[in-house]
Amino acid sequence: MWPARLKVSDLISRPPVVVTPTTSIKDSAKLMYEEKVGSVVVTSPEGKVIGIFTEKDLVRVVSEGLPLTTQIGDIMTKNPIVIREDEPLSKAVIIMTERGIRHLPVVDAEGRVKGVISARDIAYKLEMFMGE
Repeated sequence: MWPARLKVSDLISRPPVVVTPTTSIKDSAKLMYEEKVGSVVVTSPEGKVIGIFTEKDLVRVVSEGLPLTTQIGDIMTKNPIVIREDEPLSKAVIIMTERGIRHLPVVDAEGRVKGVISARDIAYKLEMFMGE
């Protein structure tokens, strides 16, 4: 049984990897590689989520032949679904399953990005609880 006490914030293990809308595809992909993450969150100067760019997006833009100098703001998923850090983890699982997404930005009460949780993070946490 899924531990009801788990909150979304329990899965945040590191600061979010963020870029600005003017960051290039190449620089975003390089950052994802260096940080070993599957997505970067595109933020406003105030730290609010305005987009997300994932591995799946990278495959799409490469297959379309877009120049790697293209700005992320032109090809990101705009206004992505986010979840508040104080929500139950079970809500994140439902959102990700229903929407078919693997990366979910986590925000605080003011809408500032606090982290990203992934399907992999959830699977790892569930495996830990199953072993208890």
